[in-house]
Amino acid sequence: MNIQDIKVFVCSPGRNFVTVKVITEDGTYGLGDATVNGRELAVATYLEEHVVPCLIGRDAHSIEDIWQYLYQGVYWRRGPITMAAIAAIDMALWDIKGKVSGLPVYQLLGGKCRTGVNLYAHANGENIDDTLDKVQECIDQGFKAVRLQSAIPGLSETYGVLGDKKDYFELQGNRPLPPEQEWSTAKYFKLIPELFKKARERFGNQVHFLHDVHSRLTPIESAKLGKMLEKYNLLFLEDASIAENQENYKLIRHHTTTPLALGETYNTIWDCKDLLQNQLIDYIRVAATHAGGITGVKKISDFAAVYNVRTAPHGAPDLSPICFAAHMHLNISTHNFGIQEFVGFGNEESKTIFKHGMTLENGMVLIDDAPGLGVDFDETKASEFPYKRSYLPVSRLEDGTLWHW
Repeated sequence: MNIQDIKVFVCSPGRNFVTVKVITEDGTYGLGDATVNGRELAVATYLEEHVVPCLIGRDAHSIEDIWQYLYQGVYWRRGPITMAAIAAIDMALWDIKGKVSGLPVYQLLGGKCRTGVNLYAHANGENIDDTLDKVQECIDQGFKAVRLQSAIPGLSETYGVLGDKKDYFELQGNRPLPPEQEWSTAKYFKLIPELFKKARERFGNQVHFLHDVHSRLTPIESAKLGKMLEKYNLLFLEDASIAENQENYKLIRHHTTTPLALGETYNTIWDCKDLLQNQLIDYIRVAATHAGGITGVKKISDFAAVYNVRTAPHGAPDLSPICFAAHMHLNISTHNFGIQEFVGFGNEESKTIFKHGMTLENGMVLIDDAPGLGVDFDETKASEFPYKRSYLPVSRLEDGTLWHW
């Protein structure tokens, strides 16, 4: 069953997505997500100019061999562009294999380990009270785990808080240059312990709480924050510090028992190997789109299981419903799955392009038994939303020093 054609689509239904369609000789096709937020055309070009010509005529069923061909077969391994290109092809091939076999992909991965996929929602407020009101809304919708983020007094913008924007998609927008945001650890430290103190006073232990630092802190600052939040029993503290130097997390781990989650920017098992085998984190947060697709994430999750680390896949809105579906098939079939980040199934425009049968029920996603990934893509509708150049923000300290966003 050979590959006859591969198409690459870049569309922007509120934000940019790179979608890959692999078509076999008998007309069966599979879909993959290759979106790299702010560098979409780089991965689209990588696919069109370097990957597609190498795959025409190859057996679509040879998923592992094609994965290794695209990874080991080039001198320049790893990195977000390469691994997103591999990921999209990999997802599409799994989609094809499921369609040909008449089975949902999770059945090809070993079958269900659970009936549904537990989610955590986002509560992002302009102040503590606003955040807690949004927590209540999440609880009312059935969510049993909520990530709390609040605007920081004295800073014009805060990660996770949308201000006058109605949703994540509008926030992305079409910006001529990356927006710049100020950061102050001192102001942040004044707010966050109070946020979780009031959250536990109001909600008790009826819901799991999470928080995303988004890598703003140094390791010793992260250790201090983790220690301050221990009494509030977080499910995990996300991206406390940058871990390009993985030794950083030894310092954090030594000082706090708050569970740690990391990995949304990781691309391969080599990025997180030391963190996993030294048990420096509790949740690994790689995304299928950025870490080599279903095959890549499966390798990471199996390795993580040896060290009692659970998966908690990244679920940002710059990952298309195709990636989200890939996560659902992985999550429901992976024994050491922990929890899935969830910001909705997309805006109204994207829902006209990406069709799927996933449903939300009582804080869980239920997936149907459609063959393959269970997602379809409307090429004609996608053409109505052309690519728009846009960027994620840049962060600076109050004195102008460039910092981690």
